Formats: sequence, C-alpha cells, structure tokens
Amino acid sequence: MVSKNQIKLITSLQQKKYRKQHQLFLAEGKKVIQELLDANYELEVLFSTDVSFPSVDKLKFHTITENELKKITALTTPNDCLALFKIPLEKELVNSGLVLMLDDVRDPGNLGTIIRLCDWFGIETLICSEATVDVYNPKVVQATMGSISRVNVIYANLIESLNKIDLPVFGTFMDGENIYQQKMPNEGVIVMGNEANGISKQVEELISKRIAIPRFGKLKQTESLNVATATAIILSEFRR
Repeated sequence: MVSKNQIKLITSLQQKKYRKQHQLFLAEGKKVIQELLDANYELEVLFSTDVSFPSVDKLKFHTITENELKKITALTTPNDCLALFKIPLEKELVNSGLVLMLDDVRDPGNLGTIIRLCDWFGIETLICSEATVDVYNPKVVQATMGSISRVNVIYANLIESLNKIDLPVFGTFMDGENIYQQKMPNEGVIVMGNEANGISKQVEELISKRIAIPRFGKLKQTESLNVATATAIILSEFRR
C-alpha cells in the first residue's frame, strides 16, 4: 500500500526543485530499475504490481495495486513498477577522449535519446549547460532505457568548461564543413545546440572547427535535423 505522504513525495519528484530538495528521482519499468540496481544506485523504495526483484531488500520492496500505481506514475501508460533512487554525486570532468556537450537542449526525449547514443558510441562524459533539461526528469530517465547508469552527465557553465578542456572543439552549424569529407580525430569536444536556436554566440566563439551534416534532398528546403538525430550522425562519423 502507498501512503498519502508517499504519494505526495513521489508526485512532487516530477518537479526539479523537489528532486533537488529531497535528492531523489523516479525510475519506472523493470529494465530501467534493474539497470540502476546493477550500477549500484542507492535504492530508496520500490513499488511493484507483480514484478519480483530478488536482490532488493524486503524492507524497501512494496507490492501495490494497478490503481495505486496510477496515482504515482509519471507516465501516461503506467509500467508495472516504480522506484525512488538517491541522486548520486556528480563525477569529475574527464579531459580526454571524445566529450559531448549540449548547449541548452530542452526536450526530455532528446536528452534521453542522446544519453543512449553516448552509451552506444562509448562517450563517457556528457556536459550539459545549466539550462539543459534535468537529467533526472522522469521523462529523461525513461527515455535513456538504463543508459543513464553508464554515462557521466555533468551540468556546468559551458564557457568555463571549454576553457578548462585542452581539446579541439567541434561545433555543428548549417554553414560548417561537410562532415563526410573530414577526417575526424579520436579526441575532442563535440557541441550540439539548442533545438530552436542552435549554439549560443558565447559558445560559438570558442569553437575551433565548424562542421555540418549536408542536405541531399533535391530542394534542400528542410531547415534542420532533430538534435538527437543529428547527434547520432555526428557520433557515428567520429567513430567511423
């Protein structure tokens, strides 16, 4: 059974200020929850309709009804289990290899997908501007499908971060050089911009190489690619 206080706490965690206040975040679905458990995220409590988690402390495991789950889920279609985890401490910035940087990406689905892409392409560090959507937003956590446990996501001032990193900085622009005609290095910072406005002027000044994904359509009237789609293409070319 879920108490009224628990319902109030869980539903409040859909807002960033309460996640920060309680240092807790939501995760839903057996796959995501199991990935977080396997990565040694600290479990606060787990609610489930019928799914068993043998490794979970019985004092932290609670069986609930589907109607109770509907009261606490952040999803339109509830999964069969929901857990609260403690937000871990941010790891230190890694100044080597390929680093991905997001300049004010606002859509939770985009950030979740980008985190999965980082996991797929072996990008260990993802630096997000302070205005980028919160990585512990329930929609972001869900969209990562567990990859959140394997990517170091850091929120920082991008200007300060770029001044600390001794690596070439690649920015994606419509007028950049054709990425398919470039030899991409094994190390560097790749900056992806905001969905509507692209890379900010302040960050643009620190870009050392402007790159672009060329349009091949006959009319070439498509204004831009979705940022997550563009990230997939860019990372693929860097790893090719």
